[in-house]
Amino acid sequence: MERRKSRIIKAGNVYIGGDAPVSVQSMLNKPAHDIEGSVAQALALEQAGCEIIRAAIPDEEAVALIPALKKKLSIPVVADIHFDYRLALASIDAGVDKIRINPGNIGSGDRVKAVADACRKNNIPIRVGVNSGSVEKNILAKYGSPCAEALVESAMYHVSLLEKFDFYDTVISIKSSDVKTMIEAYRLAAQKCDYPLHLGVTEAGTYNSSLIKSSIGIGSLLADGIGDTIRVSITDDPVREITAAQDILHALSLGKPRPEIVSCPTCGRTKIDLISLAKEVEERLRACNKPLKVAVMGCAVNGPGEAKEADIGIAGGDGCALIFRKGEIICKVGEEEAVDRLIEEIGKIDNEKQ
Repeated sequence: MERRKSRIIKAGNVYIGGDAPVSVQSMLNKPAHDIEGSVAQALALEQAGCEIIRAAIPDEEAVALIPALKKKLSIPVVADIHFDYRLALASIDAGVDKIRINPGNIGSGDRVKAVADACRKNNIPIRVGVNSGSVEKNILAKYGSPCAEALVESAMYHVSLLEKFDFYDTVISIKSSDVKTMIEAYRLAAQKCDYPLHLGVTEAGTYNSSLIKSSIGIGSLLADGIGDTIRVSITDDPVREITAAQDILHALSLGKPRPEIVSCPTCGRTKIDLISLAKEVEERLRACNKPLKVAVMGCAVNGPGEAKEADIGIAGGDGCALIFRKGEIICKVGEEEAVDRLIEEIGKIDNEKQ
C-alpha cells in the first residue's frame, strides 16, 4: 500500500512521518506521583515493544517522573499536559522528548510562544490532540455536533496557533469514540495538511471491545496509507495495548517481521486439542522475528493440503499430529510433543536461512 506523504519529525530516537515505520505508543496509567510504579510499568511496556511512552504530568511534583523515566528507558517519553503551560516548560527542562498540549487551552499568545520557542530550541515536537469532548464551543455551534468536520477544524485551529510562531514540528491526533467519525475525521485531516497523524479510537472500552473498534478504525486508515503512529486504547493493563497494536500492524504487513499463524476454527473432524495447541504456538512464537507462515490445522483435510503454502505447520490426527513443511509431511508425533517438535523444526528453518 502507498503511504500518505507527510513531513517527518523526530521524538528522541524515533522518527514519525515520512517513510518512517508506523510506531506504537501507549500511556502509563499508574498515578503520576508513583515514580517507582510508573518506571516499572514503562519498562514492561518497552519490553513488550512499545516505541513511544506518554505520561500524564498533572502538576509540578509530577515533573520528577520525567528524568526517572529517561534514566531507565531507551525510548522517547511524552509529557501529557493540560492547560498549564508552565508544566510544559518544566517538562522540557526535565528532558522530555515530546509534548502533548493544545495551544488554544493554555492562555495568551505569549504562553503559546513560550512553549513553541522552548520546543524549537530543544528540538522537541508537539502533539496536538482533539477529541469529541474538547471541541471549542463556537465550532460545536457551527456544526451542531462533534462531527468529523468539527474535530478537524478544532485541530487545525490549535495547529495554526503554533504556525503563528513558526513552529511546524507537530503531530496531530483527532480521536473519537465513534469509529465512523474517527475514520472520517482522519481522512479529512489527511487531505488538509501534511502533518504526521497519530491514530486511535478513544474510550474504546475493555479488551474485546477496543480490539474490534481499533482494528476497524486504525486498520481502515492504515490500509488507506494514513497514519504514522498508533495507540490502541484499552481499559486494562497498557501492555495489552502493545500486543493489540502489533497484531493490527502485522495484519497489514506494516509491523516488524514475525510469524503469521493461520489456524482453522475446528469442526467435528477434529480429534486433537487444537485450541490449546494454537494458543501455545502463538505464545511461544511471540518473540520470534522470522517472517514465517505457521499453520495449526485440525485434521488431514485442512492440513498439508489446504495449508500447503505455509512454511511449516501442524495437522491434527487422532491423538497425534503431523508436522509438515510446504505441504510435505515431515513426521508424525504424539499430541503432547507436537508443539515442541514444531518449534524445533522452525529452528532448523532459521538455521537454513542464515
